[in-house]
Amino acid sequence: MHFVDPSREVLAETLLAAGPGSPTLCAGWNTEELAAHLYLREHRPAVALGIAVKPLARVSANAIRKLAGKSRTPGAYAALVKSFQAGPPRFSPMQLKSVDRAANLIEYFIHTEDVRRASSRWAPRALNQAYSDALWDELVKRAAILYRGVDLGIILVRPDGPRHVAKRAPVSVAIVGEPGELLMHAHGRTGHALVTYEGQPDAVALLESAEIGL
Repeated sequence: MHFVDPSREVLAETLLAAGPGSPTLCAGWNTEELAAHLYLREHRPAVALGIAVKPLARVSANAIRKLAGKSRTPGAYAALVKSFQAGPPRFSPMQLKSVDRAANLIEYFIHTEDVRRASSRWAPRALNQAYSDALWDELVKRAAILYRGVDLGIILVRPDGPRHVAKRAPVSVAIVGEPGELLMHAHGRTGHALVTYEGQPDAVALLESAEIGL
């Protein structure tokens, strides 16, 4: 099943419900900056490159700030979100389902939760099992990169049994949670991820102080 299109819809509706000026878990970004980021990464290749390539980071940041500045009124903000919701341009690589999944399945989940969990009152969503499995599959592919800065072995464990060794080391910590919660942890949203740890207390303390994510 292809979950990116419905995930885009959920993210857009979450942004619209929050409105402009609302907080997110993305440091320094309100909802209009997040919406600008989502739109520009699909419509401006240089901005998309700036997310991953440090020399272009300023180009990306400036473009996001400029578009967000124009999108602070309710009408302009709604128009920006609707433009994102409409999907990538006709000749975008993201029109290919394989590219779309690789680029956006996790992106849309994480950013939906960035908006939802920035509120003081939130609860985890009940996810479709197939969707949860798809998130797990994508997490497994990139877990080693996301935990590369942790000086520990990392084992990701689902409550229903599957586990994945993300990183090997003499001392390890197991991180236990549903796939969506493990994704939030692996992308640095550690204070908003519903996970538990299994390991030596000093190893757990080291994990809690480590830099995690991209």
